[in-house]
Amino acid sequence: MRPSKHHVRGTRGLLGVLLTALAALAALLTVAPAAQADTTICEQYGSTTIQNRYVVQNNRWGTSDTQCISVTDSGFRVTQADGSVPTNGAPKSYPSVFNGCHYTNCSPGTNLPARLGTISSAPTSISYTYVSNAVYDAAYDIWLDPTPRTDGVSRTEIMVWFNKVGPVQPVGSQVGTATVAGRQWQVWSGNNGSNDVLSFVAPSAITSWSFDVMDFVRQAVSRGLAQDSWYLTSVQAGFEPWQNGAGLAVNSFSSTVNTGSGGSGGSTACKVAYATNVWPGGFTADVTVTNTGSSPVNGWKLAFTLPSGQQISSAWGATVTPSSGAVTASALAHNAQIAPGGQVSFGFQGSYGGTFAKPAGFSLNGTACTTA
Repeated sequence: MRPSKHHVRGTRGLLGVLLTALAALAALLTVAPAAQADTTICEQYGSTTIQNRYVVQNNRWGTSDTQCISVTDSGFRVTQADGSVPTNGAPKSYPSVFNGCHYTNCSPGTNLPARLGTISSAPTSISYTYVSNAVYDAAYDIWLDPTPRTDGVSRTEIMVWFNKVGPVQPVGSQVGTATVAGRQWQVWSGNNGSNDVLSFVAPSAITSWSFDVMDFVRQAVSRGLAQDSWYLTSVQAGFEPWQNGAGLAVNSFSSTVNTGSGGSGGSTACKVAYATNVWPGGFTADVTVTNTGSSPVNGWKLAFTLPSGQQISSAWGATVTPSSGAVTASALAHNAQIAPGGQVSFGFQGSYGGTFAKPAGFSLNGTACTTA
């Protein structure tokens, strides 16, 4: 029997409802995997954040060949690593995950840079996946600097080599062995032209480990490559490949830096406003420090680095020493305390050469400040 138009419309309507319900069910079944989809980064210096705590970076700096990483919610995996560079030189990249600041890219909520003398512990853990068809090292990087810098290259780099495959070696030469954090290491020391490098090489591959970063930092201090007045600027974990590298992965990473009061009488949180008046060859700076924490700051010291070519000739409201480079502004007797929500101001006059620039970052009693 030929169906009536009404029957056809009704059947189609019923089919439409059924198809809509099936589509909705399919969407429910596929939403979760889609939300968990990994992020692929192929840009030379591309980066993203994970867990709202860490930065994952592709960081391909030694080659023009393609490198891609697939970022998970706990780490990353190298999915493409074209090209190679000579093994007697620098590697081609350092895909990595980090806590802290790297070339002004700071991880969310980090308390780095932090003055070494205020850090009680810095627990961390890392889990790696290795491959055999590549030349690389698996390195945990610890960066130290005399100033609370958030840009450029820090003065001293500590490298902890968890594994190496192929004819590669750390910067410099082997200077001995040491037991650090309960493990035996080969110790290498040298300079790569940009910074000092202290390396600890595991005699056999370590796939996962939990340790305290400060155990290695104290090694650098004891060897004269850092001081307690210096700053921990970042901790990073990743790979340095010379040839290939696809399949290498950081499965998981965690980093916490526990700091004391730093002489503040409580946890320090701060904001700095840096206002300048500039003329050819000279300038004045008016600096306002706000205590954004919940405890008073007693006996404050504000550390920052003057850009190259700048020199202070006079100061008011604080003692500022030295006159150039990494300087510290110290409180006077009448303004030594900053109440919660309170402010203190000081200023100075100076000269400069070339193009005028402002300091990249500030640290109050060892804790990095935000800038207004």
